[in-house]
Amino acid sequence: MNKIGIIGGSGLDDPSLFEDPRDIDMDTPWGKPSCTLREGLIGGVPVVLMARHGREHTIPPTQVNYRANIWALKQVGCTHILASTAVGSLREEIGRGDLVLPDQFIDFTRSRKLSYFEEFQPHAPVHTAMAEPFDASLRAIMKEELEGMGVRFHEKGTVVTIEGPRFSTRAESRMFRSWGADIINMSIATEAIMANEQGVPYAAVAMSTDYDSWKEDDVVTWEAILAVAQANAEKVLTLFKRVIPRLG
Repeated sequence: MNKIGIIGGSGLDDPSLFEDPRDIDMDTPWGKPSCTLREGLIGGVPVVLMARHGREHTIPPTQVNYRANIWALKQVGCTHILASTAVGSLREEIGRGDLVLPDQFIDFTRSRKLSYFEEFQPHAPVHTAMAEPFDASLRAIMKEELEGMGVRFHEKGTVVTIEGPRFSTRAESRMFRSWGADIINMSIATEAIMANEQGVPYAAVAMSTDYDSWKEDDVVTWEAILAVAQANAEKVLTLFKRVIPRLG
């Protein structure tokens, strides 16, 4: 039977998510992963959860090691990885509270060595186009389930990933939109590369919180972001509970 890995934020740390949960501590070549792995069953299917920022967001985004996350999930035998993440929308049609199924991304980061598991090279940022790094079959299953849920979502979305804080300026947002980007985030684009290197099918659902507000007169508060993120986390929990039995 397949074992499904899930990566997400603290919104996925719902105690009722698993049957018979147990925690796993694991060291990696890069130190400890961002949090303890939690293994259990969903609909009779073995599932392993890793919350990127720890339970209740106790780990800063700058300290999350995406290489360690993917590596650890493969070490415990995960055959597929589903991910969720909060993103900022760069286009008007992607509204606050919408879900997006990313299908490609634009990497705007420092040039790297041949392996994405090696350290960044200390060069200036580069703009590198990446095409369809997410697993198409996993995305298709999530699309079918979202349609059945009646949730507002967007089938395709291009992610732009940047190093450092993901709260971009409005000027940067305009530049990203000119490249054809729809949402801004770092984790899922980075993880997709790592998963591809490790040979594990990976797909993500992005939750729009609109923290990169492209509207000149829009004011986005941290409280509003958290409220939208929590509401979206409930949608994603429902989605994963429907998708995982199909993968088992």
